[in-house]
Amino acid sequence: MSGPSSGAGKIAIITGAGSGVGRAVAQAFLKDGYRVALVGRKVDTLQATAEGFPGNRVLILPADVTDHEQVDALFDAVVKAWGRVDVVFNNAGIGAPPMEWDELPIERWKAVVDTNLSGVFFCMRAAFRVMKAQNPKGGRIINNGSVSSYTPRPYSAAYTATKHAVLGLTKTGALDGRKHNIAVGQIDIGNALTEMAMPMTRGVLQANGSIGIEPTMDVQHVAHAVLHMASLPLEANVLTMNVMATAMPFVGRG
Repeated sequence: MSGPSSGAGKIAIITGAGSGVGRAVAQAFLKDGYRVALVGRKVDTLQATAEGFPGNRVLILPADVTDHEQVDALFDAVVKAWGRVDVVFNNAGIGAPPMEWDELPIERWKAVVDTNLSGVFFCMRAAFRVMKAQNPKGGRIINNGSVSSYTPRPYSAAYTATKHAVLGLTKTGALDGRKHNIAVGQIDIGNALTEMAMPMTRGVLQANGSIGIEPTMDVQHVAHAVLHMASLPLEANVLTMNVMATAMPFVGRG
């Protein structure tokens, strides 16, 4: 793991920073000495994430990652304020209610694709533009995948399809980033206890049709893992990392 203040002087952009995994990761980066641009749709939740940290090390940038112009503008704002971008954590994401395929509203499908897939692409595109041009050039992009990048839950077509696609963006980004000294990796999270994962503690639909309570883990384990990925020199990269609640029903058949 990274040592004390290993992020001193480094600059990170974190999307979906107002809650859950994004908030935990942002606060871990700030504690480690990073300057952090907090990106999300709601100013008040971003301000809550930033509470207690020095104002000169935080940028609050309300933006919608589904809008490529807003994404380009937020990257330009970080470069204008701090001169460069060292790390991008593409964390913003949404899901859809579990339901039969023919009952899933098309509008909800499009919303999940726009956020989870196009939003990640827009942020990676802007990161490549900035990281190629800065001196020294290069940087690191970390995408928030999911254990759904590999294995679906019942009735999760939109979420699972987009998370499979994020893995494709991660791998192609890692390949195409080589010549620019851009490292791209992905963290796949299983049952970190955030507001989004609270239903796990009450019981959720299993593959066999039963309802089961699932084990969860502290979201701080995820924050520490992302911080470790970011702490590596650019000559080393964690392409994919799975951090999961040990006893969750993911490995095997239950």
